[in-house]
Amino acid sequence: MRNTRVLISGASIAGPALAYWLDRHGFQVTVVERAARPRPGGQAIDVRGPALEVCARMGVLEEIRAHRTGLRGMSMVDGDGKELFSTTERTASGGRLDSPDVEILRDDLSSVLLAAGGDGIEYLFNDSIASLAQGPDEVAVTFGRGGSRAFDIVVAADGVHSSTRALVFGPEEQFLRHMGGYLGVWTAPNYLGLDRWEVIYQMPGDVWGGMVMSVRENTEVRVYIGIDSDEPPAEFLGSRTVSDQKRLVAELHKDARWEMPRLLEYMWGAPDFHLDVAAQIHMDSWSRGRVALVGDAGYCGSPMSGQSTSVAMVGAYVLAGELKAAGGDHTAAFAAYERELRGYVAANQQIALDHKARKDAETASAGQEPDTNPTDIGDGFYEVVNSYALKDY
Repeated sequence: MRNTRVLISGASIAGPALAYWLDRHGFQVTVVERAARPRPGGQAIDVRGPALEVCARMGVLEEIRAHRTGLRGMSMVDGDGKELFSTTERTASGGRLDSPDVEILRDDLSSVLLAAGGDGIEYLFNDSIASLAQGPDEVAVTFGRGGSRAFDIVVAADGVHSSTRALVFGPEEQFLRHMGGYLGVWTAPNYLGLDRWEVIYQMPGDVWGGMVMSVRENTEVRVYIGIDSDEPPAEFLGSRTVSDQKRLVAELHKDARWEMPRLLEYMWGAPDFHLDVAAQIHMDSWSRGRVALVGDAGYCGSPMSGQSTSVAMVGAYVLAGELKAAGGDHTAAFAAYERELRGYVAANQQIALDHKARKDAETASAGQEPDTNPTDIGDGFYEVVNSYALKDY
């Protein structure tokens, strides 16, 4: 096998999954991550369809199931806390409760994948790729903390705002399709006493309100807020520090009722507060030379698809498998990776576009009435989810 030295940028979901499979296929794997340690926090995410089979083949499916959120249902309340709607059939965050899907916190899934890789994978935390230069036989990489090394292949798995992608393909504005909103999330104590339950409070206007779900055996809640804005992320987020972002969220929710004032108080001290754009990434090609993209860096579907995590895990499996099948020939492997997955990626991204169009139409026709079916992602969802069958590599 040739081209065995692989550098992966990003240690959240796609990066550790890719590292696992490349290591098992005989590659020498290094993962560089900007954060000083595995990042805490993040929203609840879903593992569905072929991604469940990826987990099974990794031997972590039962562990992931053990970490599932285990929600029993959801309700919707008004500003006085009066219940407007309740169901034990579905939740806004995870969909139907009678499905085989696994809803799990992002940081829990990341921890499972990181541990599964074992000691054969080198992790460089608190560092990043500062520059890279592709040559005919290798990629010369300079790291942010100093020093340089040579690798045969570099893979960007560092998310929708991938700095590695920007170094090779150019600014993200060329590839990012803004879906018109921003999503914030943080952790707070479960002072509400929620028992594996999710509560939604909606507000009129450009602020969606809030959603709270109990997690980790009801010891915590994850708090979600949404903001409608067409302002591009380079302006909405780029010029604001985390403290600035928290002040913005507080200002936009100054008229919020129900439990939002207290939940916003917990936001100020939350070390895992995160605010980001709901967006898709569309690329004409997922590779250039010896550099490839996987997961959100190459084809983010946005939270509206409900599939970004699952597609990222499938993408990691396929990319590693095609590199193995090609004996490390990156040119052949990258082309096969795109042939194998581009149709599946496009279909999953279309889920989000259809979902947004449907919800926009419903909002226009219903005015400011509460949406009592926030999990309706449309007919044919699972047909798309299950439309890809994993190859054996």
